Amino acid sequence: MRLFVAVYPPRPAVDDLAAQVARLRVGAASAAGINVRLADPANAHLTLAFLGDVAEDRLVDVESTLGLAAETFRGSRDGSLQLRLGGGGSFGRGRFTVLWVDVQGDLHGLATLARLIRFGLRRARLPHDEKPFRAHLTIARPGDRIDRADVIADREALHAYLGPEWPATELVLVRSHPGPRPTHARLAAWPL
Repeated sequence: MRLFVAVYPPRPAVDDLAAQVARLRVGAASAAGINVRLADPANAHLTLAFLGDVAEDRLVDVESTLGLAAETFRGSRDGSLQLRLGGGGSFGRGRFTVLWVDVQGDLHGLATLARLIRFGLRRARLPHDEKPFRAHLTIARPGDRIDRADVIADREALHAYLGPEWPATELVLVRSHPGPRPTHARLAAWPL
């Protein structure tokens, strides 16, 4: 099973972001039939840890680890984890270009949650990506299907974007099914 751990923004935040993406050049390119691989709003999430392929018999260990991380996080806080989507940029070049929107708000709290998750996964000897945590939400993978100047213009437009604030209310374990039309299945969730 291919797994990751995420926080999902609520529908109003996703709808606000989708309206912004529609105004970007990647949005116009998509509307014109160019395959810029816009992210499906139904799958919009902030990845806190990517586990990759995990044997099905380790699912109980993953769930136990995430439950403990969520419980520890809840116990360390007085209020909710307040976030918002705003700003943005791009990763990569050419075929590997990815446009993303930034995360603002309680980034210290979000990083603490990611650290708790990763510490638990390491301790349980579960696989996970060791890349440094960088909160972001992928909005498109245009690759080289639009001009670099359009990517730069979209990146600049994202700098001015600021979505509504929202509380992160749950931690979600997700199974992904990659492919041309990737799908995500929520396997379990824990309150934050």
